[in-house]
Amino acid sequence: MLPLLIVIGVIVLLVLVLGGWFFGMYNGLVRRRIASETAWSDIDVQLKRRHDLVPNLVNTVKGYASHEKETLENVIKARSQAVDANGPAASAQAEGMLSSALGKIFALSEAYPDLKANQNFLALQEELTSTENKIGFARTHYNRTTASYNEALQTIPTNIVAGMFSFQKRDLFELEDAAERNVPQVQF
Repeated sequence: MLPLLIVIGVIVLLVLVLGGWFFGMYNGLVRRRIASETAWSDIDVQLKRRHDLVPNLVNTVKGYASHEKETLENVIKARSQAVDANGPAASAQAEGMLSSALGKIFALSEAYPDLKANQNFLALQEELTSTENKIGFARTHYNRTTASYNEALQTIPTNIVAGMFSFQKRDLFELEDAAERNVPQVQF
């Protein structure tokens, strides 16, 4: 009788250990997925802030460079596309276009000394620069947390648990066009 109780005890202990290990892997995947989703939300917050600043910047520039209508329209169009973009790939492409358009706006300030000296323009420019830095940090954080999550999906033994519960790989925030990595060249 005693050997049977020992065998049953060992089996129960083994089931508990394996169950704890299994649930630990599952919970680890859930935590990593949530961290990735939260990091994406952080990017969204900063992009929203950027998108809110753009109309103010455009209105400030309009007063000084009203005949630069095409440049201003391109910024507005790029902003609209960035606001409507969904997911990392589409957002990366749209935000690259917006960054390029904003670079042209800032280049206008060189051609218009009154604009360059305008306090509203300077404040908006500083705010956008700060926001760009925050976006960069948020993107880096998102890519790190997403890479950790994707790595867990592909490594043994968590890939087994991930497959059982249909955990899906997430996209990194990457620039699709190599030209977007370059500093925009603006010429008038």
